[in-house]
Amino acid sequence: MTQESLPGNRIRVWHRPMRPRDSAERHRVATPLELLFDLCFVVAVGQAASNLHHQLAEGHVGHGVAGFALVFFAIWWGWLNFSWFASAFDTDDVPYRLATLVQIAGGLTVAAGVGKGFDGDFHVMVIGYVLMRLAMVTQWLRAARTAPECRPSALRYAAGITLCQILWVVWLAASGATQIALFLVVAAIELAVPLLAERRAGAPWHPHHIAERYGLFTLIVLGETVLSATTAVQESVTEGKHIGELVGLAAAGLVLVFAMWWLYFDQPGHARLVHRPSLLTTMSWGYGHYLIFASAAAVGAGLELAVDFDTHHTELNGTVVALFVTVPVALFLLSVWLLHIGPTNECRPIAIGFPVAAVLVLAASFGPAPIHVTAVLAAALVAVTVIATHGEPRLA
Repeated sequence: MTQESLPGNRIRVWHRPMRPRDSAERHRVATPLELLFDLCFVVAVGQAASNLHHQLAEGHVGHGVAGFALVFFAIWWGWLNFSWFASAFDTDDVPYRLATLVQIAGGLTVAAGVGKGFDGDFHVMVIGYVLMRLAMVTQWLRAARTAPECRPSALRYAAGITLCQILWVVWLAASGATQIALFLVVAAIELAVPLLAERRAGAPWHPHHIAERYGLFTLIVLGETVLSATTAVQESVTEGKHIGELVGLAAAGLVLVFAMWWLYFDQPGHARLVHRPSLLTTMSWGYGHYLIFASAAAVGAGLELAVDFDTHHTELNGTVVALFVTVPVALFLLSVWLLHIGPTNECRPIAIGFPVAAVLVLAASFGPAPIHVTAVLAAALVAVTVIATHGEPRLA
């Protein structure tokens, strides 16, 4: 350990062994460095949602949705790997901070390449992604060197991540349907790395810390949704037209996002993690949040598209526009239901209420004022949860 004396008898630790954190540590919260990491990823999430909106507005539905799914995977997977590693091995010394800086640089490079990615050119994104992931390899190798009890798992992580980065570079040479198929293969290998690395003795992640990290990223995505919709309304209001429709849409969007926030955070996110469930259950919870994050981001793009429809800036019909809001909202509700509530939850009104609300939201797509009705349905589900639980969380 290298130290330097500072004024006031303070000691700054420049370098220390990367030892596992205590998985039962009390009052474990997100660090300022983790919050900065999240803040930088706001840029990438915003770029993904903005480009999805533009693709949909231009009528490139299939291309836009496929591009969004690919781009968001890179954003989500880079964030997820950093968060779980930091939950287990956050030493917060100089080498750790510098490695995190490289990961942030990689994330921002990914964000810079999002627009080209939607156009089918993934070179910039892959450069940023590989940079971000290779920085994580150095972290795992450092953990393997200084934490003997985690060495086998850490080495498996380092080897698996390195292999995947080689495959992503190879993937750039593919095109068309072959590129899509190869993406699915390499993404599946990426998803399998933690399962293989943790199959025996894995990293000692902290359940409350992980739940907080996921909650913070959910807030980031919901915040981007609010920003996207607000910007779209602001641009339209400057034209001085359709004020009534836009005010109503803005109100509905605000109620909808607030309801999504309420429903996600109403039940404790750590409930399924705190008792150290099976690896498959843990990974299902962690991976399943891809649907929560992506659907929340897509709602923002859908609300922007709804503004375009009300101001006659898109040729898409009303039902199609509505579906780009209602489908991600329904997906969000079902994902929260499966990951936080559970079909067997002892509180039957909320166990049944979430899937019923999702079905009604989809049905609202084909009626009048679909986004307003969706907001009312989401608010009604909030009311059901409050009344049924008397304001107290009910664990699955």
